[in-house]
Amino acid sequence: MEGISKESSVFQKRVRSGIQGFDSILGGGLPERSFVVLVGGTGTGKSIFAQQFLVEGLKSGEGAVYVSVDEVPAQLRKNIEAFGWKISEFEEKKKFAVVDAFTSAIGKVKEREKYAIQDISDLNEFLEVLASAIRDVGGKRVVIDSVNPIYLNNKVASPRNITLHIKRLVQSLGATTLAIAHLGVGDKGWWVQEIEHLADGIIRFDLEEVKGELVRSILVLKFRGINHSLKRHPFDITSSGIVVYSEKTLNLK
Repeated sequence: MEGISKESSVFQKRVRSGIQGFDSILGGGLPERSFVVLVGGTGTGKSIFAQQFLVEGLKSGEGAVYVSVDEVPAQLRKNIEAFGWKISEFEEKKKFAVVDAFTSAIGKVKEREKYAIQDISDLNEFLEVLASAIRDVGGKRVVIDSVNPIYLNNKVASPRNITLHIKRLVQSLGATTLAIAHLGVGDKGWWVQEIEHLADGIIRFDLEEVKGELVRSILVLKFRGINHSLKRHPFDITSSGIVVYSEKTLNLK
């Protein structure tokens, strides 16, 4: 793609996303160990994008960890396997782990999930459980879905400090991380300014009406150390995952 150099990076290695058409708009994939925030509203494709990213790593022999903050882990597994991605096989091989940060690790829930967080407002507990999961599976890819409840439930640490601690942990363990941040319609997020400078990359997902039809699009707002596309690209969610049309651009105005 014009204006993108595959060599223009301060990072030593790129990580394939597994998402058709996406890597080319970054000039070769996500930088290894980068901490990337996926921003957008409901239904824009952020979670599917992140799940597809993890599955690509699993297929390549890498360990992966999914921190489920917004839904029950059992439903998360069903959502992933609905695309034909048999993550249960990788979980049995101890290459994939789900961290339950949704159901408050008590009673039967704690018995079902090996990695469970009892108090999401306890940053130390969050970091300890996450670190344990990453080490156990040799995690090279991590997804946190989503960061909103982590910020809102913590009355002591700021979004900036929380993000800084998580970023330090995952990068020290050698993982490339996607952190999902939900934004409502017209909402810019009171915490966005606190964390945007800490993120290595920020990718915006949108679902907007264009000529009477809802169209999904992706825009790389920032990516430290690489020369990326500055254009908005449309994408579709297919039965086998996301397809980004890197050669097409979209104007929402």
